[in-house]
Amino acid sequence: MTISPELEAQILRYYHAERWLIGTIAAQLGIHHDTVARVLTQAGLPPAGTPQRGSRIDPYLPFIHKTLEQFPKLTASRLYAMAQARGYPGRPDYFRHLIARHRPRPKAEAYLRLRTLPGEQSQTDWGHFGHLEIGRARRPLMAFVMVLSWSRQIFLRFFLDARMENFLRGHVGAFNTWGGLPRVLLYDNLKSAVLERQGQAIRFNPTLLQFAGHYRFEPRPVAVARGNEKGKVERAIRYIREAFFAGRSFTDLIDLNAQADAWVSGPAADRLCPGEPTLTVRAAFAQEKAYLMTLPENPYPTHEQIPVKVGKTPYVRFDLNDYSVPHTQVQRTLTVVADPQQVRILDGQQVLATHSRCYDRGQQIEIPDHIAALSQEKRQASQHRGTDRLAQAAPQSRELLTQAAQRGNNLGSITATLLHLLDRYGAAELQTAIRDALARGVPHPNAVRLALERQREARDQPPPVEIPLPDHLQSRDIPVRPHLLETYDQLMENAHGTD
Repeated sequence: MTISPELEAQILRYYHAERWLIGTIAAQLGIHHDTVARVLTQAGLPPAGTPQRGSRIDPYLPFIHKTLEQFPKLTASRLYAMAQARGYPGRPDYFRHLIARHRPRPKAEAYLRLRTLPGEQSQTDWGHFGHLEIGRARRPLMAFVMVLSWSRQIFLRFFLDARMENFLRGHVGAFNTWGGLPRVLLYDNLKSAVLERQGQAIRFNPTLLQFAGHYRFEPRPVAVARGNEKGKVERAIRYIREAFFAGRSFTDLIDLNAQADAWVSGPAADRLCPGEPTLTVRAAFAQEKAYLMTLPENPYPTHEQIPVKVGKTPYVRFDLNDYSVPHTQVQRTLTVVADPQQVRILDGQQVLATHSRCYDRGQQIEIPDHIAALSQEKRQASQHRGTDRLAQAAPQSRELLTQAAQRGNNLGSITATLLHLLDRYGAAELQTAIRDALARGVPHPNAVRLALERQREARDQPPPVEIPLPDHLQSRDIPVRPHLLETYDQLMENAHGTD
């Protein structure tokens, strides 16, 4: 139980000045007697009155103190097992209660107030603000926050992840908004900044080092477990949660960032500057801006650039979605270059496709011309294969198709019909029928079909059956020659004559 300093002072005064017993103090102040005893023990003053009765743990206290001094985080259960092995006869619950009094308390650490010069330093960190549901995708909502240490000017930008590209985009956005940058950028031990740390040996992310070299600032990580060194950005994130994000509604990420820009340049800039209470943040930033370093002429590229493999279908997979490419690029390795709004697909320096970026998942983002070109090629390939087969089986088909094209007929439909007739009647009969149709001046598959039927009837053959059927079904297709109607007329005449 944590108690206030005023209550601790009351306990000490009642015990030492008024000579109250521990139970009396606890009853009068409405607290547990263990709390009173703990306050007296931590005060380091010997209890007044009669001497305290000895405890079973007293012979083991030197061992316990030495062990806790060497291993201050050792659990009470493990310490009890060690004391029990040395002959301690007490119960574990009472031992744990006593150890709480004897465990060394960490010394309170005093901190110096960290002051920086104008334009000298900024602090940077990510803040997690839940998730956004975009279609079937659930993406984290991350806030990039950078704060100038002297003026406390905030830059706030929301992203849908905390990847390196967005980390750099946040930097570039802050530098451009402020019209300059400080000399030192202070980071927590983020993976975007520090890849590995062993004591004072630090391995920075090489991309961040390249970025820092371009803008000529010094990246500096805070010491491990030293949150006070970046307290300005942590307080800024807490301020953003309470004063900006709490209860706020927005339609999408663009709307949220537009509201964030208005808030940063409005209410957040009008608050008093914590380091300079006579100035607002807006006035302090106006003074600090003159001390910021100038920006280089060319901005650092922050596009995502990754190689992608095109499979059998004309799509590349990027960030949970498929984007179309020309069908001539299948089975090749291309490059995706993306920013928050666009996805470009390149072959070397040539831009093959440009798409609007999608943050859903499992979507196919297509350019209609890509799909239309593939469909047209498939149709042409199918038609060419059919034409080649016809030309080999019935050479006269080339002339028929040529004349049909001159008349504006549909060559795809004619080719499909002739291939069907080829399968039914065979190459020799089709060649003869096409020659007959051309001789009649009718380059049409109907004329070819009629010629084939005449050839079949002349040979007194049954109609061709495409699929072989069982015997009991084939009997249904036995051709039956119809009788001449003159026979029925003669029968009718004979019947009338007898009457």
